[in-house]
Amino acid sequence: MGSMKASLAVLIAVLSLPAFGQKTGTRQFEVASVRPSPAAADRVSVGLRWDGAQVRISSMTLRDFVGMAYGPNIAEVTGPDWIGTERYELQATLPEGAKQTDLGEMMQALLTERFQLKFHRDKKDTPVYVLSVGKGPLKLKESADAPAPAANGFNVSGTGSAAGVSVNLGNGSFYTFANNRLEGQRISMPTLVDMLSAYIDKRMMDQTGLKGVYDMSVEVTPEDYRSMLIQAGTKSGMKLPPQAMKLLENNPVPASLFDGIERQGLHVEEKKVPLDVIVVEQALQKPTEN
Repeated sequence: MGSMKASLAVLIAVLSLPAFGQKTGTRQFEVASVRPSPAAADRVSVGLRWDGAQVRISSMTLRDFVGMAYGPNIAEVTGPDWIGTERYELQATLPEGAKQTDLGEMMQALLTERFQLKFHRDKKDTPVYVLSVGKGPLKLKESADAPAPAANGFNVSGTGSAAGVSVNLGNGSFYTFANNRLEGQRISMPTLVDMLSAYIDKRMMDQTGLKGVYDMSVEVTPEDYRSMLIQAGTKSGMKLPPQAMKLLENNPVPASLFDGIERQGLHVEEKKVPLDVIVVEQALQKPTEN
């Protein structure tokens, strides 16, 4: 399938950083460099590192930046096709006293100044999968205690290729999707539903009420594995060959994935719910000079 640019950036920006995008104001980066990411032949590697003095973001799209700035309750960011395909490197110096929860506000200022972003908010009824606790016993394994988080920073990263996906969410939380198996450690339910949303035809939402973190392993059929990787590629903006799209058309719902989730004591149901959407009206594909 060539380069498998799975939605790692979305996962990292939205899943692992739930406090971002909660404030609006005038907090800005001291200095910021934004440049196109170098092209990769068969692999994409993304990351976000905050050390208290600088923030570095690798290989993320404008759609990811908008989700990071205005999330986490935004279900979808729509606009021109390029906002989900063009990838950027950001390196910025943090103002004195900046906290991790300020990143969303600083990203908002950067998007306005450098990308000249204009957008509006909308709400639309959307088919989704809802994850809840099943009628039988819960079989998920609660995770062991995590190492103490770093006092002044975090470092999350991921890699993806046709061979699979691996994402490190920090503090002992990670998942891999390779060799027909989805495995994760220290995964919360909000992280699980956003993680799964990258690989299925509809967004998944959490209604389990579970507050813990869990270790899990779900095996899928080779057919479902291929269709899930293709689904992730299309969601990240890849233009896949017709034969790949035909495979996805013939197998749109990974039944073995849902069966594996049900065996964990959870339940998946399709519903239609109103979701918040950001519609990008205008943005510069080439940001203004550093």
